[in-house]
Amino acid sequence: MNILVTGGAGFIGSHITDAYIKKGHRVSVVDDLTTGFRKNVNKKARFYQIDIRDNEALRTVIKREKPDIINHHAARAAVTESIKNPIPTLEVNVLGTANLALLAGEYGIKKFIFASTGGAMYGMGPFKKPVSEKTPENPISPYGLSKQLAEQTIAYYAGTACFEYLIFRYANVFGPRQNPKGEAGVIAIFGALMKHGETPTIFGDGKKTRDYVYINDIVAANVIGLKRGVNTTLNLGWEKETQDNEVFRTLAMYTKFTEQPLYAPHRNGEVFRCSLNAAKAAETIGWKPKTPFQKGVAKTVRTL
Repeated sequence: MNILVTGGAGFIGSHITDAYIKKGHRVSVVDDLTTGFRKNVNKKARFYQIDIRDNEALRTVIKREKPDIINHHAARAAVTESIKNPIPTLEVNVLGTANLALLAGEYGIKKFIFASTGGAMYGMGPFKKPVSEKTPENPISPYGLSKQLAEQTIAYYAGTACFEYLIFRYANVFGPRQNPKGEAGVIAIFGALMKHGETPTIFGDGKKTRDYVYINDIVAANVIGLKRGVNTTLNLGWEKETQDNEVFRTLAMYTKFTEQPLYAPHRNGEVFRCSLNAAKAAETIGWKPKTPFQKGVAKTVRTL
């Protein structure tokens, strides 16, 4: 297959690109390198430094590469930054996605795979954990809102242009290549600091939870999704809540860090608890996560 991966210089997108190429697919990568890194792009992929909002540039790439599938991972993914200044997040995540979806319809793309969000999508309603796809969407940040609108945009244009779509709502993905200097990616951020003897800061009392999934499991879903999963939305998570304090203790063990964490006030827009029910993914595409949290942390720490 010919596959176009947007955000292919980023953490998740670059691993997916590697896996597609390993499977024998022809891959082209679009990334504006705002948060991605050119060194992450597989040497066998054709790379285009393009903003996904640039219709003409993107049109040129799609006409040239003739992809069968678009795997869309390019995004602004900082929750607190989206609260301070929501416009860039909304422009990239909504208008950029609309641009891709329009071109997908125009040039006969067969399938559109989209990376959405789990925790930021469902917000903090009084619902049962882990949350399923039937849980009402209730984003509490512009980032979460942008992903909700992007999902709706894809479904709309898939219906009007008759291409298939598959939406993955990720839990908190971690692993090698995650940027330790960004806002998101607590394991990479904390791990890098601790390996250098610096003390990380936990926002809140340390009891905030996330559902952590290792990168290899997310990649596996994106490989399966090339052939399975039609016009549906799937949670990808372990169905487990891990507290910030536990993340700190696990990283301290693997980095041999002996100090206590610093604490700061909770940040607006962040949900307090998150875990995703992935039963639908197991039933629909046969996906289940395989890498336990501690094993994934150990692998990640070795790369920092």
